Amino acid sequence: MSVDQTAFRAALMDPEAPVPAGLVDAEGAPAGKRFDVYRNNVAVSLTEALEVAFPVVRRLVGDAFFKGMAGVFLRRYPPTSPILALYGADFPRFLRGFKPAASLGYLPDVARLEQAIRESFHAADTAPADPARLQALAPEALMGARLTLAPSLRVIRSPWPVHGIWRFNTEAGAPQPPGEAQDVLVTRTDYDPRPHLLAPGGADFVEALQSGTSFGAALGKARTVARDFDLTATLGLLIGGEAITDIHTDEAPDDPPSATA
Repeated sequence: MSVDQTAFRAALMDPEAPVPAGLVDAEGAPAGKRFDVYRNNVAVSLTEALEVAFPVVRRLVGDAFFKGMAGVFLRRYPPTSPILALYGADFPRFLRGFKPAASLGYLPDVARLEQAIRESFHAADTAPADPARLQALAPEALMGARLTLAPSLRVIRSPWPVHGIWRFNTEAGAPQPPGEAQDVLVTRTDYDPRPHLLAPGGADFVEALQSGTSFGAALGKARTVARDFDLTATLGLLIGGEAITDIHTDEAPDDPPSATA
């Protein structure tokens, strides 16, 4: 008797489900006990993957609560990829509807930040543009320039102090999170993604650049949101994080050198 694959996958993710009919071991005997062991191992592996992926969320809710929460999550969101390190992309969305954690309104956004850090780590590698190219542009050329940003760059916008919460739970001696909204920029240098607090208007500026908006138009959007937008600080994060990979201007390229006789 063949085993229904849909029933097998459903039973694998649900410890309350019966062993699929027709499942036997190598000797043809019912494989109920072996299946239970395998099912438990799968659940443990997926839970451990979530613990590694979301250490701050785990710390905020405690080990026991996290394991219980992970058990509910993995039943609703079974893996879609054989790469275990990528498991949990839906965890922030899951947390938004997880009623036992509803009192922790910041939890989904903390998970979003941790997921952004994971995505940054696994993003394609690109070489940064030479900052001197940006500095060499005349003001008019700079305002019309369009910047290509690294695939590893992420922006997280939140009504919660997510950067402060992340720091407080990962850095010894970090201050208590402030009671204010925070936007975060994730950049990656040397395969080490790091979150940085953005000043008001910073997220608008970076997101505009990501969408292909010119430097000048992106600056205008940022100053609409924050009149005293700190361009130097935000640009410093992009350059220091090796997040600018190309600079496009309308200027004609230099003429190629003439061939010598």
